[in-house]
Amino acid sequence: MDLTALRTFRMVARHEHISRAAAELRVAQPAVSRTVARLEAELGVPLFDRQGRSIRLNRYGAAFLRRVERALGELDDARRELADAAGLDQGRVVVAAETLLTLTSLLSAFRAAHPGVEIRLHQSTAEVMARQLAAREVDLCIASQPLSGAGLRSVVLREEDVLLAVPVGHPLAGRERVGLDEVADEPFVTTRRGHWQRELLDRLFAAAGRSPVITCEGDEPAATQFMIGAGLGIGLIPEIARNESAEAPVRWLRLDVPGCRRTLCLVRRADTYVSVAERRFEVAAVAHFGAGRGARTLTE
Repeated sequence: MDLTALRTFRMVARHEHISRAAAELRVAQPAVSRTVARLEAELGVPLFDRQGRSIRLNRYGAAFLRRVERALGELDDARRELADAAGLDQGRVVVAAETLLTLTSLLSAFRAAHPGVEIRLHQSTAEVMARQLAAREVDLCIASQPLSGAGLRSVVLREEDVLLAVPVGHPLAGRERVGLDEVADEPFVTTRRGHWQRELLDRLFAAAGRSPVITCEGDEPAATQFMIGAGLGIGLIPEIARNESAEAPVRWLRLDVPGCRRTLCLVRRADTYVSVAERRFEVAAVAHFGAGRGARTLTE
C-alpha cells in the first residue's frame, strides 16, 4: 500500500469510473484496474460493487476513503508547511467561485504582487464547492450562499444590494423602485438552479407565493446583463457586477422586497494547514471586495 495506490483509489472513488479516473491521472486504464485490485487484495475486502462495466463505492470503500482523504490531506498539509518553513515564496492556491468574471481584477493584482504563486480556478455551484472542500480539491471558495458541511470557516467579503436590471425600452425603465407584484409576470433571465441568482429569485417569489417566469437560464451569471440588454427579459444582478457598457444597455432599479441582498464570503476548511500563499490571497480578497469593519480574516 503506497501513496500512488491510495491516490489512484481516491480518484476512482470520486469518479466511480475507471476510465475517467485513468484520464485524470494520465495513466492507462488497465494500470488503474490492477492498482485497485491489488489494494482490495491487500485489504481483504472489495472496495467497490461491480455490475458489468459500472462500479460503485461500497460501505468498505466509503469507510476506507474517509481515512485515505485524511491521510493524503495531512501529507499535502505537511508539504506546504515545510515549503513555508524553508522560506519558499512560491506555493499554489486553488480557488472555486460561482462566477469568474468578478475575480479578474483581484487575480491581476494578486499575480502582480506574488508572481511565484500558482493560481488554479474552478467555476462551481455551492453544492459542488461543498464537495470540493470536503475532498480537499480546492483551498478556498468565494460563495454567495451558505455552503453545507461541518468544519468550515468563512469571512464576509462583501454585503450588497441585488439590483433589478431591465432593458432600456422597458415600461419600468424610468422607475427607481418596483414591487415584486409589478414584475411577477415578467420574463426573467437568470441562471440554472444551484447558482445563487436563481436561488435568490426562487426564494423571493416563494415568499410571495409565486413562481418566476423564466425565459432564459444558463450557467454563467456574468452573461445575465447581456441577455437582458438584448431584450430577453429582466433579471437580478449584484451591485458589484453593475456594468454600464454600451454592449449591455440596461436600466437599474431597486426591487422593493425584503432580502434582496447578497452576502459574498470566502470559505475554507477549518482543519487544514493554511499556507503563506493562501493567507496572502485571503488578505488580498478581503481588501479587494471592501470587507466591513467587523470582518475577520480566516486565519485569526
